Amino acid sequence: MTANASAEGTDADLDARLRSEPELFTVVHNRYFRDIYRYAAGRLDAQSAEDIAAETFLTAFDQRERFDPGRGGLRPWLFGIATNLIARHRRKEARHYAALSRLTPEPDAEGPENRVVTSVTAQRMQPHLAKAMAELSPGERDVLLLIALAQLSYEEVGEALGISPGTVGSRLSRARLKLQKVVEQEDIHG
Repeated sequence: MTANASAEGTDADLDARLRSEPELFTVVHNRYFRDIYRYAAGRLDAQSAEDIAAETFLTAFDQRERFDPGRGGLRPWLFGIATNLIARHRRKEARHYAALSRLTPEPDAEGPENRVVTSVTAQRMQPHLAKAMAELSPGERDVLLLIALAQLSYEEVGEALGISPGTVGSRLSRARLKLQKVVEQEDIHG
């Protein structure tokens, strides 16, 4: 093991040492920036995602004294900060989904037949799914996107949002039911 790898340590080591060794925050940034960016990019445009990811780590560094490893790990803590920052963009996000719901699908005329059929089907569903996403409650949307985009576990989502894993499950279940209704309606009318 290299000296650098031993200095970095596991997540639990970082959790325990972060307050007393702020220089370790570079390791935290290097370890989690890509995950936070991907999560934000799934919810916002690329430039906003980059801004949110950077602001997440700036906020985390500034608030590192408030981090309590007894309440959960660094990863969910960072996703919680990112989710709170994204909440500031909720109106923009809701407008984005509403705009997508008004788009009329344009069939893709290129490629093999099955690719065209798949593309047309996906394009036809996009406005309906975007409208359904806009109609989810903020809590349902946060849970769904933390699980789908950030691939957090129920426990990690609960830690990130300050809710119980049971609440995560019920919000996810409600969101899935709402989205399933949209898909079923499209199957009937499509």
